Amino acid sequence: MANPKDKKEFELTGKHVLAIVVSAFAVIIGVNLFMAYSAIDTFPGLETKNSYVASQKFDVQKAAQEALGWNVSAEMDGEVLVLDIKDRAGDAVTVKSVYGLLGRATHVKEDREPTFDQGSSGAYLAQVGKLGEGNWNLRLNVIAEDGTSFQRRIPIFVSAR
Repeated sequence: MANPKDKKEFELTGKHVLAIVVSAFAVIIGVNLFMAYSAIDTFPGLETKNSYVASQKFDVQKAAQEALGWNVSAEMDGEVLVLDIKDRAGDAVTVKSVYGLLGRATHVKEDREPTFDQGSSGAYLAQVGKLGEGNWNLRLNVIAEDGTSFQRRIPIFVSAR
């Protein structure tokens, strides 16, 4: 005769297996929905409205930019963004206008439009304030003295101090 105080041994039934499988898929689907929402929510948007039209102009614009012979670099010096534009001879270049958009690659929340002024060294300087550490992109559009448009995306890494 069985003792009523004896513990009943656990038996895995079809209901248990179904609950395990349904729970596992619910977690997987929930994580996928969260990741999809996060990706869409942080996507900054289109780079161009019509990629076909942009591709038709690409080779012409690239050749015009290469003909300028510029070497362009950007770096942070404290809270100042230093944009250095040199010609083939290594001399500083004076341009008609400089427009830049400094921001993260993943979202637009921290985007800023620095105002550049040419310093005594020939480099263009912009006060941008303290940037958080990590990867930043400077999307640059410079108009040369002859009217040639020069566009570049320059990655900038800000290290922790």
